[in-house]
Amino acid sequence: MSARPLVIVGMSGGVDSSVAAWLLLEQGYEVEGLFMSNWDEDEDGYCTAAQDFQDARQVCERLGIPLHKVSFAGEYRERVFQYFLEEFRAGRTPNPDVLCNREIKFGVCFDYARRLGADFVATGHYARIVREPSTHPPTARLLRGRDPQKDQSYFLHAVPAAALAATLFPLGDLHKGDVRRMARELALPVFDKKDSTGICFIGERPFAEFLARYLPAQPGDIETPDGRRLGRHRGLMYYTIGQRQGLGIGGRPDAEETPWYVAHKDLTRNVLIVVQGHDHPLLQRSELIATQLSWIAGAPPATRFRCTTKIRYRQADQACEVTVLEDGRCRVRFDAPQRAVTPGQYAVFYQDEICLGGGVIEQAPSYN
Repeated sequence: MSARPLVIVGMSGGVDSSVAAWLLLEQGYEVEGLFMSNWDEDEDGYCTAAQDFQDARQVCERLGIPLHKVSFAGEYRERVFQYFLEEFRAGRTPNPDVLCNREIKFGVCFDYARRLGADFVATGHYARIVREPSTHPPTARLLRGRDPQKDQSYFLHAVPAAALAATLFPLGDLHKGDVRRMARELALPVFDKKDSTGICFIGERPFAEFLARYLPAQPGDIETPDGRRLGRHRGLMYYTIGQRQGLGIGGRPDAEETPWYVAHKDLTRNVLIVVQGHDHPLLQRSELIATQLSWIAGAPPATRFRCTTKIRYRQADQACEVTVLEDGRCRVRFDAPQRAVTPGQYAVFYQDEICLGGGVIEQAPSYN
């Protein structure tokens, strides 16, 4: 039996997890791969899981490591997909990647890898971990990845510290360009494979077409804030705050040529409220309420504290003050107004390089 620590790497069939596995071998770990499938319905061929598995298999053969395969389709449907549908039904815009990380990748899949004998679990995420071994049980802090363009701590903010303490992120100190170069030099069969985008169960298919399979569309009116009717929408679930494309109301003779944007969803009346101008005042919010909070340290740093926040993945950090409310939610007050604060998305909190945690955006100040 090997005395080396066993690391089981989540192999997606992409370049990031492939290079992560190679780096761990170079660092002296015993390495095995684990391919996880989460979706078992793909009659239209949009999901690439079958090809991804073959890519992962070829990489593992190239590296000389075994590859396990497991399906968590049932758990995914119950813990992630049902939430995804419920959020759209409620008029919000969910981000299932955060929930998938917490419930599946670092939940049931993490537990499965540990049952296989893993001392550590690893993935190709661009993030860093600082372990705190003096605590019992061991915990860890989550830090941003070194590559600011690829940092994925936003999507990992809800992963418990206990799981992070037994996790390795080999790419955390690297830039994407370095990872691509390594894959090419190693002649890994996926060195030029494009990064995956979106969610497997949707794939490259039209989003509205997929969603309509599960939620009946309820068309309604599109109105201005003063109640002027401009047209019809296909269903509130197909639109998100700040959206410009797909409204079908441009070029009106009774309005300026300035683009229209979604400002509000009136669920009671099934009406989509739109405004003109990218920076229209009704698209700006000075605060928000977040719920379903996850704190990596197990608790917030204080009942009131200053930090920075991202309210979407690609956004630059925004200075704010966070107040933890008695009901477990929190209020986030921004130093500068934020555009298109979107219920259902996540507000994630940072102290410099450290990710503190985050929560689901429940509401912004009431629309008038």
